[in-house]
Amino acid sequence: MSWQDNMQKWLDYKDLDPDMKEQLEEMKDDQKVAEEAFYQPMEFGTAGMRGLIGPGINRMNIYTVRQATEGLASFMDTLDDKVKAQGVAISYDSRYYSQDFAYESAKVLGAHGIHSYVFDSLRPTPELSFAVRSIPTYAGIMITASHNPKQYNGFKIYGPDGGQMPPAESDNITSFARKADDLFAIKVKPVTKLRAEKLLTLIGEDVDLNYMKNLETVIVNRDLINNIGDKMKFVYSPLHGTGKMIAPRIFQKLGFKNFNMVTEQAILDPEFATTPFPNPEFAQTFDLAIERGKKIGANILIATDPDADRLGAAVRQPDGSYKLMTGNQIASVLLNYLLQAKKGLNALPANGAVVKSIVSSELATAIADKYNIKMFNVLTGFKYIAEKIEQFEKTGSNEFLFGFEESYGYLVKPFVRDKDAMQSTLLLAEAAAYYESQGKTIYDALEDLYKEFGYYREKTISKTFEGISGKDQMAQIMKTLREEGIDEVNGVKVVESIDYLKDTDTTAAGTKETGLPKANVLKYILEDDTWIAARPSGTEPKLKFYVGVKGDTEDGAAQKLATFAKEIEGWE
Repeated sequence: MSWQDNMQKWLDYKDLDPDMKEQLEEMKDDQKVAEEAFYQPMEFGTAGMRGLIGPGINRMNIYTVRQATEGLASFMDTLDDKVKAQGVAISYDSRYYSQDFAYESAKVLGAHGIHSYVFDSLRPTPELSFAVRSIPTYAGIMITASHNPKQYNGFKIYGPDGGQMPPAESDNITSFARKADDLFAIKVKPVTKLRAEKLLTLIGEDVDLNYMKNLETVIVNRDLINNIGDKMKFVYSPLHGTGKMIAPRIFQKLGFKNFNMVTEQAILDPEFATTPFPNPEFAQTFDLAIERGKKIGANILIATDPDADRLGAAVRQPDGSYKLMTGNQIASVLLNYLLQAKKGLNALPANGAVVKSIVSSELATAIADKYNIKMFNVLTGFKYIAEKIEQFEKTGSNEFLFGFEESYGYLVKPFVRDKDAMQSTLLLAEAAAYYESQGKTIYDALEDLYKEFGYYREKTISKTFEGISGKDQMAQIMKTLREEGIDEVNGVKVVESIDYLKDTDTTAAGTKETGLPKANVLKYILEDDTWIAARPSGTEPKLKFYVGVKGDTEDGAAQKLATFAKEIEGWE
């Protein structure tokens, strides 16, 4: 069907949701907007389905949510009855329609006789992962668009291990969803009937208490917290989201008494009124935290995105200002503290392992090497870190210690199988307390790492390609890079070319397999240890370029990074 036919079908549907109907009437006079909303169905990427809210088969609305859930339910119909009977856990964030989408999901599952465990109010993504593992259920659904602006929402599916659904299962779910091409014919069962038939159970405080009990195990040195925890001053912002539900409670429970929330950003506001981009990567999200931090003399400022899986931080400097840290820098400090603290307590396992994405800082590798801990590299997407943890547990080969991605996502303990900003908030607070006891800050600790291992710097360059033509533009850029190849960048020779889609790792010595699943990612290693990667985003209309350098001095590394970044900006 053409986009016009798809749109007409929605216009003709007499029982269309009234809000959708009104928006559709406004949309039909704007051909570009209408075409983008109806030209193709929404796609599942590395983190599920995410898009603009509104009417259309390529938009987030109750009908596309029903279709995605129908895919999951139909897939579960093919499973063993005992497995299917485990049901699905469902959580949601503070965005527009998030709660509605959560219950629409439960109504579709209920029509298939599948039990839903729905949180009684919004909860963090990592707690949803924990609920899947602890109830346990076969799957989980998280309604969130993570750190995207207010116009977006999303739908993420989790598997029985608590990690995002692996590609094979995700492809099957997508296939079943596509078969349900009549979005208005998908059967739903009213919530009242679901409750009467015991197909919907509300969960909340019971899971909270269990989750927080596990969060306590993240702390490595309780004596340290007992001695200095009440002397530390923190400012925390949940950025209008789910972190508000857990962070204040666990901080108080563990002894961090001087825990101050940014009150304006503790309001559960789908407008994200204080920040257009509720993303802790962006400096602007810390404006209010900095203002409050200066008033109380806070040691460290922490912000988590609306679904509380990502964490950003800023550290007070000697002059009273605050310096923001990148995701790679935070991960490096956390990892170093964790390994050092465990070693000091004779708790560092000989078979310990750290897992990071292929586009994350190599400083972490240097740190792991120092402690004789093995570093594993995986594709971008935290589900690949979750898969590695599962592999460790099944084979007994390694003990998971830490995992991270450069995009401000970290995991300390595997009772959750996704990025967990609640865990990393606690470890960051403990690390800050430790360095305070040494007369240092977290940023001083980072500087010490640079002096020991070299000055590592990284940058992500995102190019946005909106609309129908955007996907084709990104595909063409990747095709050109593959076909033409790259021999040198800024006069520095490429010594290794990795194509994860073709599963080839090529050096002067020959070509071998990458050892990782196929993915549309290219990576180049240069003879000065600079690395560059190119990857289309799985959830946003963006082509991302990553670059990492190493220098002998801070200025040298910064200049080197700027030179390579300028060159990459011109790649088209």
